[in-house]
Formats: sequence, C-alpha cells, structure tokens
Amino acid sequence: MTTDNLAAHLNPLYWPLTHGPIPKAVLLAGWTALILLALRRDRAWWRFGLPAALFTAAAVSLLLGLVVDGWLRPFPEGTPRNVTWWVATALLGLCLAGYRLRRSTWPRRAFSLGLGAVVVLMASSQVNISFDMYPNGRVMLAPWLDKPVVLVTTKADETVSAPPEKSLEEVWTPPPGLPAKGTVSQATIPGTKSGFRARNAYVYLPPAYQASPRPLLPVLVMITGQPGSPDEWVHQGQIDELMDAFAAKHGGLAPIVVMPDQLGAHWSNTLCMDSKIAKVQTYLAVDVPRWVEQNLQAATDRRSWAIGGASMGGTCALQMGVNAPDVYGTVLDISGQEEPTLGSRAATVKAAFGGDEAKFDAVDPVQVMARRKFPDTSVAVVVGDGDGLFRPGQEKVFKAVQGADMKATFVLVQNGGHAWSVFRTAVTGQLPWLGRQTGLIR
Repeated sequence: MTTDNLAAHLNPLYWPLTHGPIPKAVLLAGWTALILLALRRDRAWWRFGLPAALFTAAAVSLLLGLVVDGWLRPFPEGTPRNVTWWVATALLGLCLAGYRLRRSTWPRRAFSLGLGAVVVLMASSQVNISFDMYPNGRVMLAPWLDKPVVLVTTKADETVSAPPEKSLEEVWTPPPGLPAKGTVSQATIPGTKSGFRARNAYVYLPPAYQASPRPLLPVLVMITGQPGSPDEWVHQGQIDELMDAFAAKHGGLAPIVVMPDQLGAHWSNTLCMDSKIAKVQTYLAVDVPRWVEQNLQAATDRRSWAIGGASMGGTCALQMGVNAPDVYGTVLDISGQEEPTLGSRAATVKAAFGGDEAKFDAVDPVQVMARRKFPDTSVAVVVGDGDGLFRPGQEKVFKAVQGADMKATFVLVQNGGHAWSVFRTAVTGQLPWLGRQTGLIR
C-alpha cells in the first residue's frame, strides 16, 4: 500500500458510504430507531398515536407523489420506486416522532426527534446507495473543498499534431517535469448564437496541455443528466481522476473535457433540442465549439471531437451525433433514453413544438437514424445490466445505431443499475475506445 493509499484509508472523508460497514450500521440504526418510535407503553398511543402517525405518513407520501409526479414532474420517467419507498419511510419516522411529542417531557421529546433524524439518515443513505451520488464524504464535500483553478486561455507558440496515418501518442514526447495531474476550471460559455442562458461550464485540461510544445488534443464534451448540473461530472463523476489515470499511461495525454450546461437550471428539461423551450442544439453545436476554438488550443476536425453523457445526457449526446454530425464524430451514450421526453410523447411534442410531431421526428435521434446513414460516426452505447428502466430503450437505440451503418459498440456494465457507479465505469472502460476513435492513441 502506497503512502497516498494509506492516507486515504485512514482519512474518514474517504471511507465508503455506499458499501461496507458504515451504510450497514446506518441501516441497522435506522430500523432500530423506527421500531423504538413505534413502540410505547401507552394504550392511548396504540389506539390513537400510532394509527394517526401511519395514516399521516401515508397521506403525505401520496400527496407528495401526486405533486411531484403529477404536477412538477422533475423526472420524465417518474420518481424511482425505491426513492418513493425511502421517502415514505423517512416521513413515517418523522410522523412517529412528531406524534410522540405530545404529553412527553423535554428529554423524551429530544430523544424522539433524534430517533426521527436517524430514520431520515437511513433513508438518505439508501437513496445514495441507489444512485451512488456520494461514494464517500470527500465527494459529498467536494463543492466546498475543491477550488477550480483559473482556466489557461493563452495559446502556445508551438504545437504538435499527428499526420493522418499516425496517432498523437506516436508523435508525442512528454517533456521532463510534466505535471502528474490535469486541472479543472470553471468557464462561462455564452450562448452567442443560440441565446441560451447556460450556467457555468467546467473544463478539464490534461497534463500534456501544460507542456510546450503543446499537443493538439481531442475534445470530449460531457453532458450531465436531468435534473443535474455540469459540476456533477467533476464531483460525482470524478472525471478528472479518471482522465489523470488515463494520462498517466499515455505520457500525459488525455482528451480535453468540456462540461457545458444543457439545462439552464437544475430541474429544467430543455430536451437538448432547438425548440420553443430553448435552442440547446445550436448552443452545443455552434456556441460551445466556437468558444473552445477561441479560448483553447485543440484539434478541430470532427474526428477529434466526441460528445458523451449519462441518462438524459446520453440521449443528448446521441441527438448531437445525428443532428450535428459535422461537429461530433464520436458519441458515448451512457444509460440514455429511447427518445427525448418530458414524460410522454404527447406532452413533449406539445411543449417543444406546439403539437407538431413532424418537427419532433425531424430531430428525434431514432427517427433520424431510420432515414439517414452515418458510416463515419462511431457510437458506444453503455448501460447497466440491472437498469430495468433504461436498458430496454438502450437496446432499441443500439439497433437503430446499427441500422444507420454507424461503427457501433454495445456494453453492459455488470451488476449495474442507473447510478454513477455505472457512469464512472462506462467512462473508464470506454476511454481507450474514445482515444482510438479521436486519434489520440493507436
């Protein structure tokens, strides 16, 4: 075990929160707290308090479900069942604690509230395990602990590029003293052409970008899911660590990763289209590449540009691959949807195109691939083998990709659901493939 590994092993911030003793202990404590809240030596409690708490929790859970999935609809596919279950469990714990406050002393009230908090902690832990949003405390606190560095926008006097018959790695010699790690920066990418008001993007520059002469690296545009924000690929996705590990094996070379905003707000859903909602396709196909050209030094041909994403971001990546094929030559679709959606085809078409299905079909990737061939585009479709909601759609998408004569790859992540553990695994597993498709490595 290296010194760094030992330090991480001893640091509580790096202790796992999705497997091992901590989540098991939280689960045991939570169920124990729920049982203690439900039990009481008081006939009035069994006649009134407990039934009232159960009824209140059930009613609030039902009302919350109607508001969230029937009105707000932040999740196009609906709230996952396991999330609904654990939210209901947390509400039950709070209701039990609340009804126990009647005719209790202050110490007992404090004890009941503490037990309710433990139940909420258990429910939160189980939801976190489902999505693997926070594998450890370090990731949870990353937005406050990590300070992005100032983006390097200066242009090097000398650059290195590869001839058509060679990869960049074959003509690149890493200089002495090359940093072991890349940098992560925030950047404002304005919607000059699209008019889209995006939140700050994040940019990863690999170690080789800091060298002189500077290699003209490929660009990977990574899109987050919905709801979401661009920083999730940095914090939950840990993409800088994944890229640094790849760069360590290839002389400091890795793709430049640009993580723009395609939503505008955490809970918004723009469908990643040019529609009545927003002109996000123009933003990703025109504004983002133009900003990269003006502010960074990178390869510019379509072969060197890839776009990827997870969940709705994977759908978005495929949309860009078929609707802007002159910009993006490679697509990484991780756990994407069968089609862009706000929950139903009718609701989507109405909100985006005023009910005009022909306009929706004109940009829906599966429909586009049914009409057009893309022999010069490479697509990797990746999904967890246990993702019952998204796997069927991904299998249909892959058939459409094959039918469009794309260079197609389909990967099932073993023991995976719709979670960041799958998304990270997909990026790690497909990085060599991305490197080959974009001319970075042989």
